[in-house]
Amino acid sequence: MPDIRVIPDEITYRAAISACEKGGEWQLALNLLSLMPAARLMPNEISYNAAISACEKGGLWQLALGLLSLMPEMRVVPNEITYSAVISACETCGQWQLALTLLSLMPEVRLVPDEFTYSAAISAYQKCGQWQLALNLLSVMPEVRVVPNELTYNAAISACETGGQYSIC
Repeated sequence: MPDIRVIPDEITYRAAISACEKGGEWQLALNLLSLMPAARLMPNEISYNAAISACEKGGLWQLALGLLSLMPEMRVVPNEITYSAVISACETCGQWQLALTLLSLMPEVRLVPDEFTYSAAISAYQKCGQWQLALNLLSVMPEVRVVPNELTYNAAISACETGGQYSIC
């Protein structure tokens, strides 16, 4: 773009990071995110969410978690999508304890977990055969005014299947 005298802006960077995420190019996504401040552009939660999702697709839960912890330093406020993406990264790599910790931290930062966040956490339990915890989390959802959806039920059924609990499913 600079070769043809077009200066990329925040939207251009966000779109490029998102494209990298969709293409599984986590290194490029992180590189673009890191270049933004040098270009005097401030990444926002959309930029970080796309980069975190790229890390999730690359199986890099540590990098996803690192980006989450970096956001306040960069004056970017994480949102529900951010936490869901980091929880998904933990789920992908079997870090179910960390997924549960992140879920429990959300109210402390004034975020309300939604059905997507719960689905990601239940899937984390499924990956490691913790079907009882998955069902417990599913049963808590109505108490916190979150309506389970198809994704949530599918994740819980998969957790039972992984745990060999066919009669419960």
